[in-house]
Amino acid sequence: MSGASGTITAREAGLVACTRCTRVWPAGTARCGRCGKPLVSRDTHSLSRVWAWWVAGVLCYIPANLYPMLRTRMLFTTSDDTIIQGAIELATHGAPVVALIILIASVAIPMGKFAAIGWLAVSVRRGSRATPHARHRLYEIVEYIGRWSMIDVFVVAILTALVQLNLAASIKPGPAALAFALSVIFTMLSAQAFDPRLIWDRAEDDTRARTSRA
Repeated sequence: MSGASGTITAREAGLVACTRCTRVWPAGTARCGRCGKPLVSRDTHSLSRVWAWWVAGVLCYIPANLYPMLRTRMLFTTSDDTIIQGAIELATHGAPVVALIILIASVAIPMGKFAAIGWLAVSVRRGSRATPHARHRLYEIVEYIGRWSMIDVFVVAILTALVQLNLAASIKPGPAALAFALSVIFTMLSAQAFDPRLIWDRAEDDTRARTSRA
């Protein structure tokens, strides 16, 4: 960010960075020569896509917690368990660590991602007391943990494959499995649609506003 520190932005230096592979190119270059992604100095429609994917993710996450994630049949009995009920069942059957991992990956992390992405999008519009470095670090954390959000779906798939070998019992995915998978995908797309360079643009605008008032 330009200012008293004497540094300049990439845009002021006539450069543009690829948001996929981070390679820097001269301004005006149409596509990244390394990965082929179109190059833009700022994605003007970034926040619109962020909110669209964010809302879709929230709408899918609600039924993912209300409908059964597992349908279990044991001889003549059948039970349907939601994510939380399944974690409780695992804990009561001697697997508290697995239950805790599922609760963290299926409840805590998705809700934290929704809150973080929403806050970052709002902070770009309205500003924030948090430093640009802190907000950018939060964005990187959201991007990093996105790959671990499918743990619950993987557990369902593994249990289904293993238990099908037993003639006395069977486990099948419930309707919540699809809703949860879609919620994770939409949330990842929401995070990827966010242009973190907007964080620094907002910080620069706030600095100029404070300077002009002084």
